[in-house]
Amino acid sequence: MHRSTLRYRPKFPSVKKETIDNAIVDLSIEHPELGSDKVGRLVRNRGLRVSSERVRKVRREECLKVPPPKKKQSRRGISTGQHPKKAARRGHVWTWDFIHDTTIKGGSYRTLSVVDEYTREVHALHVARNIGSGKVQEVMSELVDRHGAPDYIRSDNGPEFVAKSLQAWLRYENIKTLYIDPGCPWQNGYVESFHDKFRRECLARELFFTLSEARVVIAAWRKKFNQIRPHRSLSMKTPEEFAFGWLPGERYRAQHASYAAASGLRSGSMLTEPWNCLSIGSDPLTLCGP
Repeated sequence: MHRSTLRYRPKFPSVKKETIDNAIVDLSIEHPELGSDKVGRLVRNRGLRVSSERVRKVRREECLKVPPPKKKQSRRGISTGQHPKKAARRGHVWTWDFIHDTTIKGGSYRTLSVVDEYTREVHALHVARNIGSGKVQEVMSELVDRHGAPDYIRSDNGPEFVAKSLQAWLRYENIKTLYIDPGCPWQNGYVESFHDKFRRECLARELFFTLSEARVVIAAWRKKFNQIRPHRSLSMKTPEEFAFGWLPGERYRAQHASYAAASGLRSGSMLTEPWNCLSIGSDPLTLCGP
């Protein structure tokens, strides 16, 4: 057999077993994440001859086995209220969550939505590139000053909602938390239903070039959702009409009448009733002007 075809076997000097065992222990402590096979290779790289079985035996005796990897667990918030809780009145239960989108010029942004589960009012649609727990607390503080603090607030276990600083602030405001189970978005169905409408009626219909444009359009859509858009689960009332006990269209007629009174228009004027004054048979071109 040719010399080049022979397998190279390094020559190991004769060493005491204690030296080898000490090397195994030292390398196992130095590299606790490595298993017995890799530790054995490191020992051999030092010029010591040792079998894999010897490495495993020494590691077992010294309790140096690598523990099996543990499954990562995300942080979970502790609910301070009864779960689940159905809203019984305005301001009883709020819910909040994030929805993501991108601009044409590049870059993603997040929208923090805060919804009243009873009236379906959208109290906030805060748009920003990054929204941490500090900004969530700031937005929530403004809403509490404007609408009053809710009894409960429902959310998932996102890091922005389980932060210790935010938890302390919620306890200070006496707001109880309702956290859904991980991987169960249906437990937060009100905000998920709203996000479906928000995505379908606003985000999927608009192309935002900049973040400022997105903020303006989303703010206008929030006003439309609260004051103009009828809600089927609210007997075809808008969230604002349902919240204040108005009849469908009552707010619009009141605003229309106040505008007519401020403009000095008489009741029944063609300017106050733009659609009723034009009958089917009339020609707009023949109408007498002022």
